[in-house]
Amino acid sequence: MTNMDSDFSGKVIIVTGATSGIGHATALRFAESGATVATVGRNEDALGEVSKAIQRLGGTSLSIQTDLSSDTGPAKVVSETMEKLGGVDVLINAAGHISSGTIENTSLEAWDKMLDINLRSVFRLMQQALPSLLKRRGNIVNVSSVTGLRSFPGVLAYCVSKAGLDQLTRCAALELAAKGVRVNAVNPGVVKTEIHKRGGMGEEQYAAFLEHSKETHPLGRVGEPREIAELIAFLASDRAAWITGATYSIDGGRALTCAR
Repeated sequence: MTNMDSDFSGKVIIVTGATSGIGHATALRFAESGATVATVGRNEDALGEVSKAIQRLGGTSLSIQTDLSSDTGPAKVVSETMEKLGGVDVLINAAGHISSGTIENTSLEAWDKMLDINLRSVFRLMQQALPSLLKRRGNIVNVSSVTGLRSFPGVLAYCVSKAGLDQLTRCAALELAAKGVRVNAVNPGVVKTEIHKRGGMGEEQYAAFLEHSKETHPLGRVGEPREIAELIAFLASDRAAWITGATYSIDGGRALTCAR
């Protein structure tokens, strides 16, 4: 383990969406760095697999099964972490949901589900975790999207939820800066995760989407979850001690392009 890898020794990190994709990679990245990780997800079996993976790395974790869109979910996450691990040093909001829909055909149910997971639950988790974060002078990293910075057709509610998340990040950063708590966000382009398939894409459609994404991202490929996890770990570390309110593009240049 290098000195850089041991940045989080003795720290308690909450990672939502820890059972897949960016959240999973981030949980493992922090475990490798000496942190105790509170992993949050809806599926008990999947949480068990994350716990085993962390154990194989020699790390320590706490599994918290809950639905973050429920009225009690965010409070449960923080209360269990406080009770069993003693506090919160870093909150990583990586849980997310996407489904297709335009201004003409997005249902109110789909709109509410997107906003509940991608924005409302993050707001509530931030509020719940703040007493401990203020005491420990911790920080927050939110997982947003290139769709928070740029508009894309066919994913209206997702774009709105991520734009809202970016503004939540900036406003909270401004309000908490004087109290020593930093708040930042990462804005990935297309990354190989399960989120699109969970949102309704079939295997063939997803494969075609990934292939097309090689053309829409100037660096000629899609991202890997571990790459996003590395940026999250940097922003959460003392190496980023003078960074707050940032929405960092990590998208192979996608946000620089015109629609095509």
